[in-house]
Amino acid sequence: MAPNDTRRPYKRPAISDQQRRREISLRRQEQNRHEAQLQARRLATTFFSLPSQTAEETSVPPDIELVSEPQPDSQREIESGSSPTDLHDFDFDVRDASKLKGPEARKWFARQLMLPEWMIDVPDRLPHDWYVFARPAGKRCFVVSSKGTTISRQRNGFVLHHFPSALPNGARTRDVSGSGQSYCILDCIFHEMDQTYYVIDMLCWRGYSLYDCTAEFRFFWLQSKLAETGAFDPPSHYHKYRFSLVPVYPCDQSGLHAAYSGAVAYVKDGLLFYNKHAHYQPGNTPLALVWKDANCSQYVIDTDNKGQVPSQQQAVLELQDDGKLTTSDDPPVEFGCLDLEFTQKSGLHAGSLLRFSIGDGGLSIVDGKLVKADLQYLGKVNRARAFADSYSKVMFQYSVRHSPLRIDDLVASISSSDHEGNGPPDVEMDG
Repeated sequence: MAPNDTRRPYKRPAISDQQRRREISLRRQEQNRHEAQLQARRLATTFFSLPSQTAEETSVPPDIELVSEPQPDSQREIESGSSPTDLHDFDFDVRDASKLKGPEARKWFARQLMLPEWMIDVPDRLPHDWYVFARPAGKRCFVVSSKGTTISRQRNGFVLHHFPSALPNGARTRDVSGSGQSYCILDCIFHEMDQTYYVIDMLCWRGYSLYDCTAEFRFFWLQSKLAETGAFDPPSHYHKYRFSLVPVYPCDQSGLHAAYSGAVAYVKDGLLFYNKHAHYQPGNTPLALVWKDANCSQYVIDTDNKGQVPSQQQAVLELQDDGKLTTSDDPPVEFGCLDLEFTQKSGLHAGSLLRFSIGDGGLSIVDGKLVKADLQYLGKVNRARAFADSYSKVMFQYSVRHSPLRIDDLVASISSSDHEGNGPPDVEMDG
């Protein structure tokens, strides 16, 4: 078979168990359909009870703007029947959320959004079971309309905007329809350049929960329901910000080409992939993935506090009681261990987020698992940071510097799958 034949079987060495966890997530969501309506109602109520942070508080910049800090699903949770979003835990968080401040509030809100992992392994059945779209650059946030007003909150809990909107019950107008329970919850990215909220998902519509609906159904409702409200109209007195949808495509060759190379009204920041069968799972999930290269994102390699690309990759890890350095995953992945004497002399304690560079020894992966990491301690991170890096983020950044997952690899995976099923012809990618 010719080396440049895009129908060649696609195979990369495994550097994670992402595919196994995708299968676990799909099985687990079938076990967790209960109480989705109650969850949406409580989230909407909590939005308006949480105190707004001051301008001084919101001025604290994060170290690095992250798209995701995933916490993969574990086999242990499946076997025990537990879940990171069990109702008991969610009840506890909601009751106390209005009292939370600082890192605790940021962590609570980060757990309410569905956060994608970084794509480090190409999913099976990519052209059959996945959507793809170009991610707008901007601030990820929840938008909730209720009680005649609309509030957007960033994933760190800070209020972004408090404004009237054309969303259901989103403004105090004479023609407002629906009861006090008619609230709406959208997952958005606020694009600063055109002052537009780009809606990437819908959690609740007029009080009806979509948490346990598939992405395929949620995206259909986005297209059909949001246009009815007039939210796409230019800003007005009762509609301060414009809302817009992102073009979503089936992840076949033509869809991938449109998302990757097609023109959009916003600045792109990578591609997002959603599994068609995935429910909206608060927290982190391998059923949503983010991928970047220089053609579709300005920021592929992480920068330091000064906005410069460091000569060596950096990673943020959490210090545990026993000195282990772990990721934000659930269960966490261990990258190394600090000597107890060093931690005591440095004034470090369990829960501290620490920055390390990855030395010349790099990362050693055997059978998809990390066995060794050459870590060099740099210091503590900015206090505004709420989470350590995830395993998928560290591995994506490592791959970008050494052996990146390229757009040609995605095309080859789709081509191979299409060829087996007599799919459409190849499409040449730009960039």
